[in-house]
Amino acid sequence: MNSTDEKFDLVDQEDRVIGSALRSQIHAQGLLHRAVHLWLYHPDGRLLLQRRSTHKDREPGRWTSSVSGHVNAGEAYDTAMHREIPEEIGIPTSSCLALTRLHYIPACSETDQEFVWLYRAIHSGPFTPDPQEVAGLTFFSPQEIDQLIIRQPQDFSTCLLFLWQKHHP
Repeated sequence: MNSTDEKFDLVDQEDRVIGSALRSQIHAQGLLHRAVHLWLYHPDGRLLLQRRSTHKDREPGRWTSSVSGHVNAGEAYDTAMHREIPEEIGIPTSSCLALTRLHYIPACSETDQEFVWLYRAIHSGPFTPDPQEVAGLTFFSPQEIDQLIIRQPQDFSTCLLFLWQKHHP
């Protein structure tokens, strides 16, 4: 199945499942759906950012959360997070220390109409990213991220900019 044929749950304004549709339909029509994001911190406090693959249909080549992905049809948020970690950055979810839900974000234009659960965990690597998903991984201090956002906001995904503004420590 190619990525445009993935099936996601459609949800209403209260994040209740009301049906399902193909990824391509959901994105083309701006329908409400679900996603997960992970901020993976090094034990020294730096945050791992992922540079999105240039093959991505949305915001290719931009920095985003350590891990981010859609919740598949019939899947729970936590299940999606546990699936996305090994898929994107090539580590077992069980090797992430203190994996926890951090914030729930209602769907909005900045999240591409996705209800998002933002998770946090700790891991120092090494990582084996999937090149179809990830162009690169780099640890940055929060201060470095702040400075990069000021100097080069176009290098960051819209969702990461929104999450960082609202929820970074």
